[in-house]
Amino acid sequence: RELFAEYAAELTDPEQRRLYEEEVAALERERGVEVRFVHPTPGFVLRTSQEGSRRCYINVCSNALMGEPRARTERGGQRWELPYSLAPGREELRPAGRRRLLYDVVFHPAALRLAARSARFRRLLRDTALDAVESHCGVRLDRNNATVLRGVSYKGIPQAPVIRSPLPGGAPKPPDDGESPLPPF
Repeated sequence: RELFAEYAAELTDPEQRRLYEEEVAALERERGVEVRFVHPTPGFVLRTSQEGSRRCYINVCSNALMGEPRARTERGGQRWELPYSLAPGREELRPAGRRRLLYDVVFHPAALRLAARSARFRRLLRDTALDAVESHCGVRLDRNNATVLRGVSYKGIPQAPVIRSPLPGGAPKPPDDGESPLPPF
C-alpha cells in the first residue's frame, strides 16, 4: 500500500509531470517528431447520451496551441473555421462506483470567449464538439437532449493529450560506425 501511495503521489506531483513531458518530448524528437502537450483549460460541459443508453459528458475546453477561429464572409452569411483537438474517449469511475464516459474537445481560448458573448456561436461550438466526437470516435450521440451543465466547467480528471508533427528533415540518422552486428534496416 505504501508503494502504491508513493506512486500515486508521484503521478500527481507537477514537477514529476513536467519532467515526464520533457523526457517524452526528447524521445520523440529523436524519432523525428515534435510533441506538444495540450493541457485543457476548463470551459463548459455538455451532458448527453451515447447510443441512446450510456450517459456521457463532453468537456469543451481551451488551449492556446489550437488555431484561432476564423470567419470567412460568404454570400448569405459567414463560414467559420474552428480548429480543435479531440482526445480519445475515456471511462472514469465515479465515487458511487458507477462509470462515466468522458470526451475532451479543445478549442482556442478565443472560441470560448466568442461563445460566452454569443448564443449563436455557443450553439456552433456545441454542434462542432458533438460532430467531432461522433465522426472521430464512431459513436452516435443524442443531440436533441444534449444540455450544457450549469455551474460545471469540467468533469473528470484532466488529461493532457499530445499533438505530434514531423520535424523538418525527419529523424536524425544514427551514426554509422560499421561495427553493428545487425544488418541495416
